[in-house]
Amino acid sequence: MIHIKTDDEVEIMRKSCQLAASVLLMIEPHIKAGVTTNYLNDICHEFILSKDAIPSPLNYKGFPKSICTSVNDEICHGIPSDRKIRNGDIVNLDITCYLNGFHGDTNKTFFVGSPRKKPAKLVSACGQAIRKGISVVKAGAHLGDIGASIQEYVEAQGYSIVREFCGHGIGRNFHEEPQVLHYGTYGQGVELKKNMVFTIEPMINEGKPDLRILSDNWTAVTMDGSLSAQFEHTILVTEDGYEVMTEIEGTSF
Repeated sequence: MIHIKTDDEVEIMRKSCQLAASVLLMIEPHIKAGVTTNYLNDICHEFILSKDAIPSPLNYKGFPKSICTSVNDEICHGIPSDRKIRNGDIVNLDITCYLNGFHGDTNKTFFVGSPRKKPAKLVSACGQAIRKGISVVKAGAHLGDIGASIQEYVEAQGYSIVREFCGHGIGRNFHEEPQVLHYGTYGQGVELKKNMVFTIEPMINEGKPDLRILSDNWTAVTMDGSLSAQFEHTILVTEDGYEVMTEIEGTSF
């Protein structure tokens, strides 16, 4: 069942979403060669608690950390550790905050040091792909329009779309209906209605879309070892378009 938010619920969600966005803005200067993903996790954890909020991933279905950190060929759900990030790496930080009874969810792929040409092209394509998906959101459109617009763009760039993971409804629960696929057919799927709230979070691979899950039972990596990039926003459907609830100045992508 899809929960259509009330105007009051939307207003509360704006605060959790803006907090998640502010975490991405806060952490970016700390993403440097030589720091560990645990270090990034700990900074985010303390920042979220300081705002009287809770990091949603912590203990969610057994996840042991407060954020997800996915590096290079890691697609998503990477567990922060003592691994040091290196110059030239790409690292995705996935941030979800629980504030006043509602979750706000966003993620961004960052460059460590100076971006290299091929990773930069992949990350740029992923940023463009999420914008393509967001641009078709409005009441009366369909979920398939989002997936089709992303798929059309990504495959034209020569990249592949991960199909095992998707966007999702969000609100009082971390994950709600509907599932938001990043591939599809225009005009198909659930019709979008005003005050629906969900994430769009395409994961695209430099190589093939196939993946495997590591022995930690969380981290998804590309089967062929190719790079993967992801961006995510929480989106509100409005009467004539959309609101990017997790966007604040300095966090656009």
